[in-house]
Amino acid sequence: MTADPATAAPPRVLRVASVSLGSSSRDHRVELSLLGRTVIAERIGVENLAAYRQKLLELDGAVDVIGIGGTNLTLSAGHRVYPIRDIARVVRGIRTPLVDGSGLKALLEKHLILEVLPKEYGVDFRGRRVLLVSSVDRYGMAEAFTQAGADLRLGDFMFALELPILLRGLTTIRILATILLPIFTRLPFTWLYPTGEKQDVITPKFGQAYAWAEVLAGDFHFIRRYMPADLAGKIVFTNTLTEMDVAELRRRGVRMIVTPSPNLAGRSFGTNVVQAILVALSGRRPAELRPEDYLVLMRQAGLRPRVEVLNP
Repeated sequence: MTADPATAAPPRVLRVASVSLGSSSRDHRVELSLLGRTVIAERIGVENLAAYRQKLLELDGAVDVIGIGGTNLTLSAGHRVYPIRDIARVVRGIRTPLVDGSGLKALLEKHLILEVLPKEYGVDFRGRRVLLVSSVDRYGMAEAFTQAGADLRLGDFMFALELPILLRGLTTIRILATILLPIFTRLPFTWLYPTGEKQDVITPKFGQAYAWAEVLAGDFHFIRRYMPADLAGKIVFTNTLTEMDVAELRRRGVRMIVTPSPNLAGRSFGTNVVQAILVALSGRRPAELRPEDYLVLMRQAGLRPRVEVLNP
């Protein structure tokens, strides 16, 4: 005997949580209705790796998918992939599916740069001066800007190591990555990336690099870390943005913001959250989903990238 549709229990609420190595001031929670399912998505900031591990243990088995935020599980350049030792230790033994958004990030960023922005918004990157603040966590973005014909500079040394050196070319990235990533991924993560309350501090620096760029691209904490008061006319192509971030960029004159993730209740979550939502909706493990599966799920769920003009 089948259950009466009128009395059948509604589908179970799906829950995803992103644990982020960053300030809790950026925490956010939304409840969404997607593909006939209710999805609760939450970002939880933690101050250090010990707290990160503790939060993962609390969430393991209590949510459908966990997003790894404020860091990646691995770094790569070309086809070589290097696990980040500190993060591998933190996630060891967690049974709930884990995603860091890196694969989806590369897919969506390439789609935006080569398809959506030129065709739907008239933004052509050919000859545009693009400063990508870090290429080792955005190698797919570096490839896409290169393919689009941008005049690309890479700020890995400048933004991670505070050395006034800009790089050019994918070949340079691959050579340096082969030498440096095996070292960097074994260093304490906090040596290379602003975490916790450090993410709230802006210390203007490297003004010539910011002034040169027409497009500032990559991790927002790196972009924000040294940004000057005047960003008039620039495009910021980044990841997670809060309402306060957007207001700050508007005050500094930024013309347009672009994020691969949609605007959900005033917040552009990191792509790890979007990937976690899509994995939960699919009912499958992350390894079972192909890149095209994510694009199909996003279209079906009505999740579109955020492209917003702040100062016409």
